[in-house]
Amino acid sequence: MSYRIMIVDDDPITRMDLREMLKEEGYQVIKECKNGEEAVEYSLRLKPDLMIMDVKMPVLNGIKAARIIRQKLDTAILLLTAYSQRELIEDAKESGITAYLVKPVTEADLIPAIEIAISQKRKFECLSKDLQSLKQKLSERQLIEKAKGRMMESFLLSEDMAYRFMREYSMKNRIALVEVAESILNGKDLTNIIET
Repeated sequence: MSYRIMIVDDDPITRMDLREMLKEEGYQVIKECKNGEEAVEYSLRLKPDLMIMDVKMPVLNGIKAARIIRQKLDTAILLLTAYSQRELIEDAKESGITAYLVKPVTEADLIPAIEIAISQKRKFECLSKDLQSLKQKLSERQLIEKAKGRMMESFLLSEDMAYRFMREYSMKNRIALVEVAESILNGKDLTNIIET
């Protein structure tokens, strides 16, 4: 797969070196930026799969730019720096940086870091989707339970009977059980459900 990558570095030589390494490996360089401000602007517009970004840049440094970008996008960010200070690493972690490389960067370091960063991004996206799906199912389950309680209360039914009436009404009318629950909770005439 050809990942869409943005390069952000104030040094044109570094940008050129990175671009050549990436193109050689079949990656698509969609934009080059010279500072963090440009990185924020173009990342929001182009939504790259990965950004390779220097830490020390004029206008807005890489860590601050990463923090802004990660609040709005799930783009993987690979940070480049000439320093490996502990506090810089802590700042990078808090900014949502996916991976970190110390300059000078070689192709042998860069390519595995890109693959790992994008793999982590994909895993995070899958987990996010799974979490959304679980939240949706839980929310639906809670509505159904609430509606079942309303049926039990209104008609002095057992839990099994209330659920059975709801399910039968759902199947007969070909509507989702959660929709039946919503209509019950929104004040629908419940005798229709009992008469199913």
